[in-house]
Amino acid sequence: MPLLDYTTKVPASRTIGQIQEILAGHGANAILTEYGDRGEIIALSFKVKTLSGETGIKLPIDSQATFRVMERQAANGEIPKHFVSEAQAYRVAWRNVKDWVEAQMALLETEMVKMEQIFLPYVIGSDGRTLYQVAIETNLLTSGAMK
Repeated sequence: MPLLDYTTKVPASRTIGQIQEILAGHGANAILTEYGDRGEIIALSFKVKTLSGETGIKLPIDSQATFRVMERQAANGEIPKHFVSEAQAYRVAWRNVKDWVEAQMALLETEMVKMEQIFLPYVIGSDGRTLYQVAIETNLLTSGAMK
């Protein structure tokens, strides 16, 4: 199955702005844009008020991973080869994050979940690492760690 949004023509800057609007509309009180070595936006970090106080959350992208998937899908005939470029992978990566954030906000609006529950793997600890990074580095996710 082809990647969602692989045909997008929406500039990443517009998609990132849409994500920021969605987050701000759902309680984010600060949003930080993080840039990579080549001047591209590689993450959005934001703060929200939770029951335990203000919580930082980091939403990164990995456009190189997206690019590799697109290369593989083009080789398999799932998507046309002309869609495969690093620039397109960057647009697709951000578009997918936007779609995911929109879906998560729909769940939030039902009051079935809380903001910190949705973004738990992306919560930033006092050392700057996300909860997911800590879980990986401490082997929390290995089969025996949760027994």
